[in-house]
Amino acid sequence: MSRKPYPSDVTDAQWAILEPLLPVPGEEDRPLEIERREIINAIFYVLRSGCPWRYLPHDFPVWETVYSYFRDWKRDGTWERIHTALRTQLRVHIGRDPEPSAAIIDSQSVKTSAVRGDERGYDGGKKVLGRKRHLLVDTQGFLLAVKVHAANILDRHGAPLLLAPLVGCFPRLQLLWADTGYNGKCREWIKEHLGIEVEIVNHPWTGIKGTYAPIGEKVDWDKIIPKGFHILPRRWVVERTNAWISRCRRLARDFEGLCASAESFILIAMSKLMLTRLARFAG
Repeated sequence: MSRKPYPSDVTDAQWAILEPLLPVPGEEDRPLEIERREIINAIFYVLRSGCPWRYLPHDFPVWETVYSYFRDWKRDGTWERIHTALRTQLRVHIGRDPEPSAAIIDSQSVKTSAVRGDERGYDGGKKVLGRKRHLLVDTQGFLLAVKVHAANILDRHGAPLLLAPLVGCFPRLQLLWADTGYNGKCREWIKEHLGIEVEIVNHPWTGIKGTYAPIGEKVDWDKIIPKGFHILPRRWVVERTNAWISRCRRLARDFEGLCASAESFILIAMSKLMLTRLARFAG
């Protein structure tokens, strides 16, 4: 590499882990004319800086080539396979079983730019016009599955979109933590189709306003129910994952025309995070 390195470039230790996970060209394919490491560096640059594809610096390969690799690896599932392999390796390195036995589910509504397509909607609860990122993470915060859809789809309706393709994928998964948005029929659907128990994590003061208050007494609920953000058991793990993802400017909001592209960028962001941690173990 003759150019000056960028902070988003992969290190030698990271490349040694990532290179074996990339697709191997077939015998009938054209010989590689551009180093794949530079393709990966360019994709990481777009992810971290948030620049459009056409704005890639000129010392990278031409943007059409970089985007074609991103698109082709999105379509053939390469990004998913890389992410799964890295997650398995990292869980083993930290002393966990390769496959999780418990997970946390939650969603995050994000604004969109002027993207094409109909996969947008208004989330009345968060007052956000855009898309919703539905995440399933393990107890370490590592991503197990992601589904991006319109923000007007309620969590209890979006959960099956996320979880239905996972039938048989995580045989050890027995417990799922969630908030009240997944209660009721959604909880029953998860138990019926995936055989996973769902534990709803409530605020300690949930339902307190429904308790009986003596007639004539005025209750100051502001003193009883605290205001602001409060850490809840298990649910903070997925919130931390959202924070990890949002460090990448490309994911600060949804700039993608296709939901599949947004999902791929989320997989790449988490892959880069895990790649950095694995390189520390290798060092």
